Amino acid sequence: MNLGKIMIAYASMTGNTEEIAELIAEGVRQAGHEAELKASYDCSAQELLAYDGFLLGVYTWGDGELPDEFLDFYEELDELDLSGKKTAVFGSGDTSYIQFCGAVDLVEEKVKERGASVIQESLKIEFNPLDDEKENCRAYGRQFAQAGIGVS
Repeated sequence: MNLGKIMIAYASMTGNTEEIAELIAEGVRQAGHEAELKASYDCSAQELLAYDGFLLGVYTWGDGELPDEFLDFYEELDELDLSGKKTAVFGSGDTSYIQFCGAVDLVEEKVKERGASVIQESLKIEFNPLDDEKENCRAYGRQFAQAGIGVS
């Protein structure tokens, strides 16, 4: 069996989305797959093509906008054909805003528009994951990895 390589690219300002990304990566590894974590400003969207699947994490800024450090990555997605790629989106937000985790929804729409298959519902966490949510994050990673990523 060929185990999959999964990229987890994220934008985090306070560390909340980074913590979610790290927990998801733990889950991916628990499922026996390789997980590579990268901050969105340290990689290009083009790199996604080299992986069997990818997860994108983003926090929501203001009233549902993408954070500045994710904008270049987001715009690079317009140049890619993601057909056949499996993905899921996660992020942190604040329920006091009308649009909770609005940036997560924007990213999910973009990857669908580029042809990727979103294979599970977005994971949205308020602020940072609490103890009971940490296992949910790991389970999210395991579920993603077990959804036929890189198995031949």
